[in-house]
Amino acid sequence: MAVKKQTTEISGVKFDENGFVSVIAQDYESGEVLLLSKMNAEALEKTFETGYAHYYCDKKNAAVKYGVSLGNTQKLKAAFVDENGALLLKVRQAGKAAPEINSFTTFSQQIKGEYKDIGGEMFGRLQRIVEEYKNNPEDGAYTSFLFAKGVDRIAKKMGEEAVELVIAAKNPDKDCVVGEAADLLYHTMVLLSARGVKISEVCKELCKRNR
Repeated sequence: MAVKKQTTEISGVKFDENGFVSVIAQDYESGEVLLLSKMNAEALEKTFETGYAHYYCDKKNAAVKYGVSLGNTQKLKAAFVDENGALLLKVRQAGKAAPEINSFTTFSQQIKGEYKDIGGEMFGRLQRIVEEYKNNPEDGAYTSFLFAKGVDRIAKKMGEEAVELVIAAKNPDKDCVVGEAADLLYHTMVLLSARGVKISEVCKELCKRNR
């Protein structure tokens, strides 16, 4: 059943002849693409009014709040449009976008490239991994061990890794720099988690300094 045609623009969004606009939802912390969906005017208005993502559901022929039944809602943080009027939502994902396959994103099947070729998205994944070890400690897991020892031990280890990175940077071996930087960033993520700080909070501070 077709929805009522939308001919006007809402905040720069352009609806097609059937009254829909394509929407990409992206995790605002990691940059991971969570899903591709569509909205009609009602879904867009409800999204902006409530602060939670609503999408058009073909089965219900209506605008529906995402994750209302499973609790994996998407809190709207920012919205952008491209020159064609398509919509990009930056959201805080509660739980997983695809819980039925135990995946944080609906784009779970990598068909090209390697796992290591995901760029900055790894920071978001690493934050979730670290949080999991903090909330559900595992015997023999290094991350759980660090949390058990507390902030002082984590900070000491982070300081050691910082020194090792400085030493590596003074040598020509690029791989050594990469490895030591990875060690430092990992321990930084653990320290942030131990102090209850999200990477998004650090990014917000960087954005403030960039203005």
